[in-house]
Amino acid sequence: MSSEDESVPARNPRRELVEKQILDQATRLFAEKGYASTTLQDIADATGLTRPSLYHYVANKDALLSRLVSESTDTPAAMLHEINERTDLGPSEKLRKMATAIALNQAQTADRFKLIIRSEAALPDEISRTFQQSRRHVLQEFVRVIEDGVRSGEMRPIHPRTAALGIIGMLNWVAWWHTPGDPDADRAAAVQLADMALRTVAQTEVGPSTPEGPERAIALIRQDLDYLERLLAQE
Repeated sequence: MSSEDESVPARNPRRELVEKQILDQATRLFAEKGYASTTLQDIADATGLTRPSLYHYVANKDALLSRLVSESTDTPAAMLHEINERTDLGPSEKLRKMATAIALNQAQTADRFKLIIRSEAALPDEISRTFQQSRRHVLQEFVRVIEDGVRSGEMRPIHPRTAALGIIGMLNWVAWWHTPGDPDADRAAAVQLADMALRTVAQTEVGPSTPEGPERAIALIRQDLDYLERLLAQE
């Protein structure tokens, strides 16, 4: 065996299983009771461990919460950036994939997301900064793809940040109303929400062949006039 192989830590399946149980129970308790009201003893009791045994797996409550926050916020931001960097997709398809990814993540990890939102005011400063930074990264990626869509003519000339915040809010809300556990149902909900997200910004009558500029402005005015004529004709 080479020295490089010897430097790789051996997997410990039992430890990984116990750590997962601790994370799952901490997620549930933080979501139900709030971070501030949950104690390490609560987590130990829920996992069937003694409190001294729990310290073999986690240093303190802050370290446990930090890991949960990191896994719940850094991963989605990284996924969005990876999609946005693709050169084989246009803005609309990027937005669809990004919205699907966020909705699916929230649907599958609802308890973790809810615990972060519920405990946001009580988060320790360092963890709070990490959480806020990840949220900004998510928003920036959505703003970026909407700006690209507006410039290309695939999306209506809307305020990108406002549109991004609206879409993110809709996608996040799935954590409250969707019941996770069925992979097919999780994906179906995510796909439908992604379609709804795209429809809120998609250009419906002025096609993508009309980029941002005077010609597009004229086309949009004509579109509004056609809509007004249809309304007047109904009276």
